[in-house]
Amino acid sequence: MKIEGNSEEFFDWLVSIRRRIHEWPELAYEEVKTAALIAEILEKLGISYKAGVAKTGIVAELGEGDLCVALRADMDALPLQEETGLPFASKRPGVMHACGHDGHVAMLLGACALLKEEKLPGKVRFIFQPAEEKGAGALAMIKEGTLRGVSAIFGGHIDRHFQVGEISVNKGLICAHTDTFMIRIKGKGGHAAWPHEAIDAVVVGSLLVMSIQTIVSREVNPAYPCVVTVGKFQGGDAHNVIAETAYLEGTIRSTHKETRKRIIDGLKRITKGVGDLHRAKIDLTVKEGYPPVINTPKETEIAREAARSVVGEEGLLKQPHPSLGGEDFSFYLQKVPGCFVRFGAAKKGLEHIPAHSPKFDFDERVLPIGAKFLAKVAILALNRLKECKH
Repeated sequence: MKIEGNSEEFFDWLVSIRRRIHEWPELAYEEVKTAALIAEILEKLGISYKAGVAKTGIVAELGEGDLCVALRADMDALPLQEETGLPFASKRPGVMHACGHDGHVAMLLGACALLKEEKLPGKVRFIFQPAEEKGAGALAMIKEGTLRGVSAIFGGHIDRHFQVGEISVNKGLICAHTDTFMIRIKGKGGHAAWPHEAIDAVVVGSLLVMSIQTIVSREVNPAYPCVVTVGKFQGGDAHNVIAETAYLEGTIRSTHKETRKRIIDGLKRITKGVGDLHRAKIDLTVKEGYPPVINTPKETEIAREAARSVVGEEGLLKQPHPSLGGEDFSFYLQKVPGCFVRFGAAKKGLEHIPAHSPKFDFDERVLPIGAKFLAKVAILALNRLKECKH
């Protein structure tokens, strides 16, 4: 294979990696086949690595010296039945790469190949991370010492909102704080014909769903993006029986500390009030999720320079507003400075197909762009660290 970022052979190689991973998707902490493929390719490239980090993760390294920059890709898939009709569609029922992580792995392996040809001014650590979608794989990798000696970290995500040849680089807040809430309702079951003898958990849950919507629309500052979504509502077993119990589950996405607090306080107040109103017992549990992704200023400028060298000034964009999506890259940024970018990958005919959809796909021309960016940003960051040291 010709190791040149713009060569047809390099592009075809990246596509073959992405498609092999796409065919055999694996859920969080189950990425055994994916990790084996990564290890196989690293061995062929002659790059040393350690497998089994945080169960299924792999950490590789190139270069030598005291300075170290890390690059990260996530590996896990989603519990979805693929409906793309692609010739390389998932061969695992109910599991699919619907968020581009297959592309992220291909990009990082591409960066490995490109950097193998360079004389590096320090060390580059390649982090192939499990369980981004569920399980906080980044936190598990950190606990195993993945960031030891690292001075900066960079990563990115395929994004259908941007075109191929565009890279979005922003400083500051990029992704939201994510929290999950669970609400258990205990009413009193009864016959559907005698509602006065029962406490209907479905009615209570329905009032909760509608009342919760007013938190964002009427209680928080509209200048700060946020959302509260009830994604799960279970209650009742038969058409002629009043449900005794119901269960709701949802997510809170916020971009401001005070907003997050107001939403959680509002949930507590509303659940108590609705329970008192209908004489139902309601238990609310809020589970803290991923912290927000906050890019640091110096590393953002390095990423902008790297993006500019790969896609030109016309391809360097800024995200118009923070995403309300969650991303566990945030855990790395709590430990070391860094920057997380977006790689434009909109595919013709699929412009309105979102991530996490069973019909999701992306334009594979983004793969060498991502690989070249990751390689370039690592070299620039090492050179910047070297300048600061002297």
